[in-house]
Amino acid sequence: MKTSAHLTSRGFELDLRPESFGELLRSDAILNDPDALRERLAQEGYLYIPGFFAREDVQAARTEFLDRLSLYGGLDPAHPKEDAVASGRLSVPRGGLLNQNEPLRNVIFSQRLMKFYERLLGGECRHYDHIWTRVVGPGHGTNPHCDLVYMGRGTHDVMTAWVPYGDVSLELGGLMILEKSHLQQKRLRSYLESDVDTYCANRGPYKHKNGQLSTNPVTLREKLGGRWLTSAFQMGDLLTFGMKTVHASLDNGTKSYRLSTDTRYQLVSEPIDSRWVGPDTEEYAEKNRIGKIC
Repeated sequence: MKTSAHLTSRGFELDLRPESFGELLRSDAILNDPDALRERLAQEGYLYIPGFFAREDVQAARTEFLDRLSLYGGLDPAHPKEDAVASGRLSVPRGGLLNQNEPLRNVIFSQRLMKFYERLLGGECRHYDHIWTRVVGPGHGTNPHCDLVYMGRGTHDVMTAWVPYGDVSLELGGLMILEKSHLQQKRLRSYLESDVDTYCANRGPYKHKNGQLSTNPVTLREKLGGRWLTSAFQMGDLLTFGMKTVHASLDNGTKSYRLSTDTRYQLVSEPIDSRWVGPDTEEYAEKNRIGKIC
């Protein structure tokens, strides 16, 4: 994988030696073999499938994103809209980028993607109603974390789909997977058993928890082992992984937005986390909080 001389995550310069940094393993060659996909997922903790979606379908969702960004003052008018150059003045009403993007829903809730998860998980599937929309401007990316701490009140056999809406160079800052981190459950037990929306009622009011595993991707990799894995993603790619896989993102070193979504899928027969079901889902909402006696 061709890399720039310097790549950072959360402001820390990554070790780009082959033993510390590498490219995601492609699974497009085994897309139509569910048994092979399940074996790969068990071994690696993720599936990277370049070209899974029709590029024109993802482009339609991207165009809608850009129209909304322009409407809310987020794009620099001195540059073509398609370049998604950030103005630094984005002001989005709640739900403005999400609820009015029907082409986006046609990608992430498409029959193609739902059938993929049904073959992978071995039964009828449903998706969470909540869509995590990411409009990542220039600057730091996402801290290392596992998804389970945000959505662990139902089955833990939930899959995340990370979808980029545009080509994502290493400099633009795509998602990174920590190699074999899904096999570190014993070491991460205390973290994985936490819930960002619970708190000790006998120790005071709720305090915001961001769910991060670490603020330093470099030292975390040194502690847990493995490599940070990523790719120069193309529009139409799909990256999917389970709730206990550690991931983060590269910093955005460009002037443009990186547009992506995170969505979740599980078997219908399994219990679901009620925070993410229904027409009025919201991250860190007061209604999501549970006070416990600790």
